[in-house]
Amino acid sequence: MRLQLEVWRQDHANDPGRFERYQVDEAGAEMSVLELLDMLNAQLVDEGREPVAFDHDCREGICGSCGVMVEGRPHGPVDYTPSCLQRLRSFSDGDTVRIEPFRSEAFPVLRDLVVDRSGLDRIIASGGYVSTPTNAATEALTMPVNRNEADQAMDFAACIGCGACVAACPNAAAQLFTGAKVAHMASLPQGQVERAERVRAMVDTMETDFGSCTNMGECEPACPADIPLRVIAELNREYRKALWQHRRTEEPDRRGIRWLSRLRTGPWWQSDPDERPPGGG
Repeated sequence: MRLQLEVWRQDHANDPGRFERYQVDEAGAEMSVLELLDMLNAQLVDEGREPVAFDHDCREGICGSCGVMVEGRPHGPVDYTPSCLQRLRSFSDGDTVRIEPFRSEAFPVLRDLVVDRSGLDRIIASGGYVSTPTNAATEALTMPVNRNEADQAMDFAACIGCGACVAACPNAAAQLFTGAKVAHMASLPQGQVERAERVRAMVDTMETDFGSCTNMGECEPACPADIPLRVIAELNREYRKALWQHRRTEEPDRRGIRWLSRLRTGPWWQSDPDERPPGGG
């Protein structure tokens, strides 16, 4: 199958960029978009030209590293499918395929098809985790979790953080991503202690770098993990509840949770001399 490719080329972050046209003569219907780029790069290298830069890693739809716009759609023409699993069977011999980086002000282009998605990392760093004492973690099997809650948490945890939801959104909103992370933690007993603090911090960080959700619904079909739109409603409920608790000072006092308060003050024996390990330390 012969395909004409229009690929975005940009030498660096400050370069205005441009589309360049290429031809690939032996593309197979079962090849992925990334394999198509591999074939193109092999041609460019043979010709002594600069290959196209693009992100990739596992190529199994798990890592979330890959992500390009194909014909104006995040990842490609097939819904709920990452770039690495988008097959060329959607195109016919002689078609022109336009490939460009995720288009969003929140994801500035670094080079060619590579964008800076560190804004998502900042959301996670602000609270997308569970604090636990690393030297005294409780055995997981000692904390029972309802089967329905566990299944729900696993569904939310399926988010691979690719950023397609942001690229698909006309507002460049990250509510689907943030909602999946918040709902995942809120569904499990391990996430209850920092529940209110977590959602406030994550939403505040999200609103610094990303736009606001206006319920366009473009994010859901672009998501390779099939994260449902209802996580945005979950996020809104969690955020409103957290703000109410904060104003009424009803949220748990971290200082009353001994091991959690110690995490912010260094090794536990430095902040709690009554629990100094035998033999000093």
